[in-house]
Amino acid sequence: MSTRNLHRLFNPKSVAVIGASEKKGSVGFSIMGNLIKNGFRGDIFPVNPNYSRLMDLPCFKSIASIGTDIDLAVIATPILSVPPLIDDCGRAGLAGAVIISSGGKEIGEKGKAIEARILEKAQKYNLRIIGPNCLGFVNTSKALNASFSHLSPLSGKIAFLSQSGAVCTSVLDLAHRGKIGFSHFVSLGSMMDVDFADMIDYLGSLSSVESIVMYMENITNIRNFMSAARAVSRVKPIIALKSGRSRAGARAAASHTGALAGEDAVYDAAFRRAGILRVTEFEELLDCSEFLAKLGRPSGPGLTIITNAGGPGVMAADALAAYGMEPAQLSPETIEKLNKVLPENWSRGNPIDIVGDTPPETYIEVTKIIASARETDALLLMCSPAGTMDTLHLATSLTECLKTLTCPVITAWIGGDNVQEARQVFNQAGIVTYDSAERAVRAFKNLYQYGQNIETLLEIPVRTDKKLIINRSKAENIIKKAITDRAETLTEIQAKNLLHAYGIPVNTTRIAESQVMAVRISEEIGYPVVLKICSRQILHKSDCHGVILNLKTAGEVKKACADILQNAKGFAPKATIEGVTVQGMQESPDYELIIGAKTDPNFGPVIIFGMGGVLTEVFTDTSMGLPPLNRLLARQMVRETKISQVIKGFRNIKPISTSLLEELLIRVGRLVTDFPEIIELDINPLLVKNGCITAVDARVLVRVPPVPSPMHLIISSYPWQYEKKEYTTNGREIFVRPIRSSDAELLINHFYSLSPKSIYMRFFSPVKQLSRSMLIKLTQIDYDREIALVALMGEGKEKKIVGVCRIILESDKTRGEFAMAISDEWHGKGIGPSLLKQCLKAAQSRGVRHVVGLVLAENTQMLMLGKKLGFTIHRTSHSGEYELTIHFKDMHFD
Repeated sequence: MSTRNLHRLFNPKSVAVIGASEKKGSVGFSIMGNLIKNGFRGDIFPVNPNYSRLMDLPCFKSIASIGTDIDLAVIATPILSVPPLIDDCGRAGLAGAVIISSGGKEIGEKGKAIEARILEKAQKYNLRIIGPNCLGFVNTSKALNASFSHLSPLSGKIAFLSQSGAVCTSVLDLAHRGKIGFSHFVSLGSMMDVDFADMIDYLGSLSSVESIVMYMENITNIRNFMSAARAVSRVKPIIALKSGRSRAGARAAASHTGALAGEDAVYDAAFRRAGILRVTEFEELLDCSEFLAKLGRPSGPGLTIITNAGGPGVMAADALAAYGMEPAQLSPETIEKLNKVLPENWSRGNPIDIVGDTPPETYIEVTKIIASARETDALLLMCSPAGTMDTLHLATSLTECLKTLTCPVITAWIGGDNVQEARQVFNQAGIVTYDSAERAVRAFKNLYQYGQNIETLLEIPVRTDKKLIINRSKAENIIKKAITDRAETLTEIQAKNLLHAYGIPVNTTRIAESQVMAVRISEEIGYPVVLKICSRQILHKSDCHGVILNLKTAGEVKKACADILQNAKGFAPKATIEGVTVQGMQESPDYELIIGAKTDPNFGPVIIFGMGGVLTEVFTDTSMGLPPLNRLLARQMVRETKISQVIKGFRNIKPISTSLLEELLIRVGRLVTDFPEIIELDINPLLVKNGCITAVDARVLVRVPPVPSPMHLIISSYPWQYEKKEYTTNGREIFVRPIRSSDAELLINHFYSLSPKSIYMRFFSPVKQLSRSMLIKLTQIDYDREIALVALMGEGKEKKIVGVCRIILESDKTRGEFAMAISDEWHGKGIGPSLLKQCLKAAQSRGVRHVVGLVLAENTQMLMLGKKLGFTIHRTSHSGEYELTIHFKDMHFD
């Protein structure tokens, strides 16, 4: 549903409190008290819950008579009374309701049924619901406290979201102590309707919100959540504390990949891909919130530490080291300046130990020097009640000094009651303060690494015209046969044939049903050989001694074949044994890797990469990613593992081609993207020898999927179905396809092919060049939120974009706005009509109801094209613009 009603819900002109009571201590009494006490500037209507029909209430009648709408209802009545109340709210034209009442799905099936009835009523009127079983919400910019919380948050730029009301009240208490302010404070409760995705979308559109902090217990509508988070995290930090870290799912997994891809690890991968900083502790969430509220994001890794005692400084340096970071290296110029103000015995390094009996004036002078040093990206000031140091006096003196500095400053006054007053001084002054070095360093590290992750996600890929060669039909036949045969597990030969169809290198493998056949195949392949058990029911061959290596003679092959078959029958008497596989013995590898995939019930396919072999679950040197992958994401997966140090080349071990490894991960990602039937895939081991990679074992589990591709993904994949060859009016071939993130260079060249007039008609301003941020926005799109097609001409170095058309969808996906630009030399050649028509066709197929666009009056060609395609044209209040609108009802684009 639309975020338009969310705007009315959070910015109401008037509020009705249904369940208002004069009984002190009741929820209704608290809500009324908070609305009045907080100074809400709109109308407040207390509603006695004894009325049988809301529409009969005097307040509704009086509002109707003066033409004013109630925008929001806060409902604090027993939940059984809520469905008819929601129906009345919808009839009265309200934007939304906050349902405080408990008794929904948290009590079981009966509660679920009640929630279903409430939601049915709400959806009928496009009424948005927060809750049930929630605390309510606060919008500080409107002085609106529509909750029964015991405190109102201070005003600020952070939006806080939580499923737990208890967490909300705890955060409020601690935030008041730390003087942390919020723009919005929202208790989502059971998330029957409005969920995290809706809130991220809405808050992301507000200039009053600079960052979003969330406490989460579960995620609903995960694809929408990922889409919203990926869009907003590019411009606003998002921090999440996700509770319920568990390995229960991993213990039940059948394969190595399944065991490695536990539920919590998948959340980590999803948050990382979405650009969300995940924290693991409540304290960590608050620390990061305070850092963001008062300082924003660190610009670099250079943390300089000033301390009045050596021990705390060492603790801070150790904390940095634990995260793989080091204190900033002091420059000779900085050391020379410090030599002039510090005692002879100062540390001459970072941390800077100014010595306990140094006067506060010296501490302040050192702070000024370090804050202006080019190597300092942030400054950590530490103090402990050592010697004669007056910690309160120092804090008070520093407060005035820090107001004049542009460098981000964190403080850590270490101790108990003796330094508590000093920390309060910092809090009152809006200065970030912690009670330990470790907390300060952790907050700095978290937000710096968050920034690094966002930069990686926004890195512009290098253009490559290399196309992956795959045999999709061959792979489809293999999977279809297995499902038709009701064989959940592919045989090793089927699995390797499947991988080979997608260009993944595998060793030659053949099946032998008898000892004689095994000998014959061995002689054809050439000794030495390896024999392995072939059974769909035995996933880990080594568990039943089903692998025998380095067989050099016919006699050894016969004996090995007999032993393997006997071992397998003893290990799994009910298993169907199809024989043994015969494959050439590989040279002793330099090392082994694993690439795998698993379909998570919530997140869809997940890709695993790391150190392979039978001990892969013991060492757990793996990383995880979500398809679809590109080279940058694949490279990041490799870098996150320790084995990556060996992959680059180590001593006498040759390096692997980075691009080859990235391509393998992309191919696996493409395989599980194309086939939602694949529920688990293991390529383990993936042998590496002299820089060459070969898959020598593979297992694949398949099942009839609940949804077709690509709806099993939580991140929209490249919509290849929109690719099409077209021709200009003068017979030149063009290739129309969705835009890709690697099109940045081509898009720049296209921009420069536009005349100043064409640029103005496209952007409604005289844009001189495409900035990096604009280029990222135009090429790194979410295909769920935008339809963007380009028209290409030429091949290789001669390839160029001659036209771009896009439809940007609103959050409810029923309305979109189009824009288009055609290279000047190709005006009037039919490219514009072709692109726009295909964009409209794509929008209609996705359920979009209508598309609009603003066109300047002098853009007569676009106005003519709009009329030809069926757009209605109206002049806007701005006399130089026309609005073009097309409604898809009763229309069809061929």
